[in-house]
Amino acid sequence: MEWTELYKTWEINQRINLYLLDSIAEEALRDTLVSKGRSAGEQFAHIHNVRLMWLKVALPEALKGLEKIEKEKAHSKKQLERSLAASGEAITKLLKHGVENDGKVKGLKPNVVAFLGYLIAHDAHHRSQIIIALKQSGHKVDQKIAYGIWEWGTR
Repeated sequence: MEWTELYKTWEINQRINLYLLDSIAEEALRDTLVSKGRSAGEQFAHIHNVRLMWLKVALPEALKGLEKIEKEKAHSKKQLERSLAASGEAITKLLKHGVENDGKVKGLKPNVVAFLGYLIAHDAHHRSQIIIALKQSGHKVDQKIAYGIWEWGTR
């Protein structure tokens, strides 16, 4: 396996996040789970903000130009798209940095591959919370989108 496959895998995950976001009406970004918690937009913002947290620890120079998304700005689709795209690119830099440094990512053991697994698991967890919040609020995700997030070979 080539290391480029690691970056490509991250980029697929990133495209899936944006694919889901693109399918959601802006007003539905305020939908929350019946049990409360973050809105759909706040879930996307959380994904972005956690990336910034890791960048601050492991590759602070990749934070240049990136800003945390505060709750009040978590319902702007354009803001979320821009921020997720930018933090996704910065995470690619962090993954490359990890590969170039003997597979190490500062702040997370054991290695860069485990870090990628952590990031994808985190994003997928929040994607599912977003989908459930939308469904519970009467904005069920179209079946094409629901299946589409699992089409890693075509995303």
